[in-house]
Amino acid sequence: MKTIIAACSQNLSGSRASIQTALRTLLAVPWPSQRDIRSALQVLAVLQWVLSFLLLGTISLLLLIYLLFTSLWLIPVLYLAWIIFDWDTPEKGGRRLSCLRRWTVWKHFRDYFPVKLVKTHDLSPSHNYIIGSHPHGILCVGAFCNFITGSTGFEELFPGIRSFLTTLAGNFRLPLFREYLMSGGLCPVTRRAIGYLLSQKGTGNAVAIVIGGAAESLSCRPGVTTLILKNRKGFVRMALRHGAFLVPSFSFGENDLFSQVVFEEGSWMRSIQRRLQKVMGFAPCLFYGRGLISGQSRGFLPYARPITTVVGEPLAVPKVENPSRELVDRYHELYVRALLKLFNENKTKYGLSESEELHIL
Repeated sequence: MKTIIAACSQNLSGSRASIQTALRTLLAVPWPSQRDIRSALQVLAVLQWVLSFLLLGTISLLLLIYLLFTSLWLIPVLYLAWIIFDWDTPEKGGRRLSCLRRWTVWKHFRDYFPVKLVKTHDLSPSHNYIIGSHPHGILCVGAFCNFITGSTGFEELFPGIRSFLTTLAGNFRLPLFREYLMSGGLCPVTRRAIGYLLSQKGTGNAVAIVIGGAAESLSCRPGVTTLILKNRKGFVRMALRHGAFLVPSFSFGENDLFSQVVFEEGSWMRSIQRRLQKVMGFAPCLFYGRGLISGQSRGFLPYARPITTVVGEPLAVPKVENPSRELVDRYHELYVRALLKLFNENKTKYGLSESEELHIL
């Protein structure tokens, strides 16, 4: 009996010593600093954004199709009925939620790069505006962060102005994804949707359009300052029809966020990209960025490179219900001049050399 008690005492002493040793080892491990925690939150904020834009629509659609063949079939049926009833809402201003635009997650998103918004001139709430956003980049990070989230202070810099951002109309046909887009202030890049914001919502509306679109994203890579703009005149025609002032903006650093495999013009891969772009509305780019765990590895997250979006001087535009081609060409030329002036006046401030030129195709 004494032997058993002695053995148990020895085991307890050993266990107590093991626990103490484990606690000492645990306490010796350095705890993450505030900087480490902030960095992790920033990466997670960007991760949720990338996954939302790349996968949310597709996953939601597949989930609803799956539920149709389960005992929960009533859920997708009711939601699809709601979409039919709510079909035109995206083209009638959407359902903008201020609380979503002010999410704390967008501040972490902003700080990851970081993204900064620079104002050069006032925008009067007594007018409506079309903001040309350049360049497109791969995922339009600068346009999204500045015109959809409140993290860079757009409403404070331009009091009385409500910003909207246009995107592909097809995105608003995807379940759940459409609700996510509308709540942030995104609307389809269609004449009807833009015309509604410029004519049916009073004044003080600024509709940002990424002019270069999918075609421009195919040439996006670090160090490139080429825009697709020469034959993009629809936004000028819309501005004239509604008397909306034109405002150029340029996001310095946008093209540095991803690396892309760029195929030469005339190659069979380039022709496939062009054809898919016409069918789907967006360009299937082969791009890569940094990994989730390490900035030195490859992955699908954008590189942490600074983006500075400079909003230029508004160009006054008269209201002409049926503008002639000559009038459209004239104001398109004035807009291009204003954009070039904005670029040249700010390029050396935000990472480009004095010799760098903006090429417009």
